[in-house]
Amino acid sequence: MIHAAGYRWKEACVTLTSTDPNYREKLDAIRSALSRLQECEAFFSIDEFGPFPVKVSGGRSLCGPREVRVVPQWQTSKGYLIVTAALELSRNQISHFYSERKNTAEIIKLVEMIRDRYRGFQRIYLSWDAAPWHRSKKLHDRIGELNGSRGDAPEIKILPLSGGAQFLKVIESVFSGIARAIIHNSNYASVEDAKEAVSRYFEERNTSFRMTPRRAGRTLWGKEPAPSVFLETSNCKDPKYR
Repeated sequence: MIHAAGYRWKEACVTLTSTDPNYREKLDAIRSALSRLQECEAFFSIDEFGPFPVKVSGGRSLCGPREVRVVPQWQTSKGYLIVTAALELSRNQISHFYSERKNTAEIIKLVEMIRDRYRGFQRIYLSWDAAPWHRSKKLHDRIGELNGSRGDAPEIKILPLSGGAQFLKVIESVFSGIARAIIHNSNYASVEDAKEAVSRYFEERNTSFRMTPRRAGRTLWGKEPAPSVFLETSNCKDPKYR
């Protein structure tokens, strides 16, 4: 009788939420900027990937009938890697470099690199989460200095994400794609080998979208779990692959 009435055992769905009281206001500001983005403007989703250890990594792999892949539980890491990167949404291009730590100085370095790379643009929008180094006074003072001496450089505008809304960071989908494609099931001999693989991944991704230019939207690339588009309903941060 219970089954006939339509009752079933189901897992509860975990909803994506933010505790930020200004969640809707910040979301609307980002949506508004993206909807009005001009050819002379660029919008960047910014974050850091890592630190992740360079060692024998597990993951799903294709195995033969009697083959069992084994990964040691305890290993000595060959080093650690942090990727500081920005994804430009309208052209789907990644800018990145490698850092030794996550701090304000590294973010300032990224902002200056993007500013120099996009000279001739009228304005660039930078969007990141509420990490301490993303909202430091030193960072905002430096951005103020850069905007005060523009020349042919673009104006920099900050559009932060709401606190606790990491699932809206579009670049997280790219990082999940990296984890699935080149980190899982890997055994790099050194940190330099891991850097070379990451750089090659970004280069191939950038080339793919340069050859077929299109605004970030429905298209997935490689093993990315969500398209490179800002949507409130997207979950760009895949916990299984980070």
